[in-house]
Amino acid sequence: MVAIGIDLGGTKIQGVATKGDEVVGEAKVATPTGGVEAVVEAIVTCVARLDAPASAPVGVGAAGVVDTESGTLLQAPNLAGFDGPVPFGPLLAEALDTRVTVDNDANVAVLAEHLMGAGRGSNDLLGVWVGTGIGGGLILDGCLRRGPGGGAGEIGHMALVGTTRVCTCGMVGHLEAIAGRAAMEAEARRRHAAGTPTLMVELAGDKRMKSSVFAKALDAGDAVVSELLDEAVVALGTVIASAATLVDLDRVVVGGGLAEKLGPSFVGRIEQAVRSRLFVPTSPLRVLPASLGDLAGALGAARLSDL
Repeated sequence: MVAIGIDLGGTKIQGVATKGDEVVGEAKVATPTGGVEAVVEAIVTCVARLDAPASAPVGVGAAGVVDTESGTLLQAPNLAGFDGPVPFGPLLAEALDTRVTVDNDANVAVLAEHLMGAGRGSNDLLGVWVGTGIGGGLILDGCLRRGPGGGAGEIGHMALVGTTRVCTCGMVGHLEAIAGRAAMEAEARRRHAAGTPTLMVELAGDKRMKSSVFAKALDAGDAVVSELLDEAVVALGTVIASAATLVDLDRVVVGGGLAEKLGPSFVGRIEQAVRSRLFVPTSPLRVLPASLGDLAGALGAARLSDL
């Protein structure tokens, strides 16, 4: 049976049509900024370009808090015009005249890695996505774990002791406030303005510091980016080790734009930081780079109809 997966991001909508593990169609459109109706229309356009059967079920992964039972996007801060709870699943189902399932983007990405990527063969898996923020998804006993409030796996909002940096959610000391790309950019600009120059600011100027800026500055030996990434590795290692100890994971998959750009050596450093903090030193835990890249979200969303 053909299934459709949609990864709804703040800047792009990635769609795939799949038949089992095989991708039989791909399409991509820009995410509009005109609100809910415009986003629904854009997804309809994306689905049409996949040339899949009209009855094919559609799964959607979206950044934010999702009520998976009703398909409601409770919070979607990266989507313009989604200012309150939005019954997104029902709206899209009406527009497409087919069954639609909505879940969190990190959840669908870890589902894809579990079924067909670097997490294949693991029944107790944590996915960590290091990008603009820090996303996470959790597989326990072979099943996607959402939790009663839908927040299971939100590792970016686990708290660390000894830091006063404020997270984008307003809380103090969260992992995302230390290891997220946007948080590190803000800290780099703060240090630069305070008299510690960094190549990161020279490369980016007034524009957003893309992951490539971090990689180029690191290759050039920039001290500020080295310090920021050292802090990020320690923070990630501390929180991942805590999660692994709590639920006895056997695998962690690390992906996301920044992690992918920095490459396997960055993931290797995280694994070392995790390993040195594990309560059980003989744990079989492995920390691996994600293998599905930009398609992970859409591929996982396509499998939602199987759950």
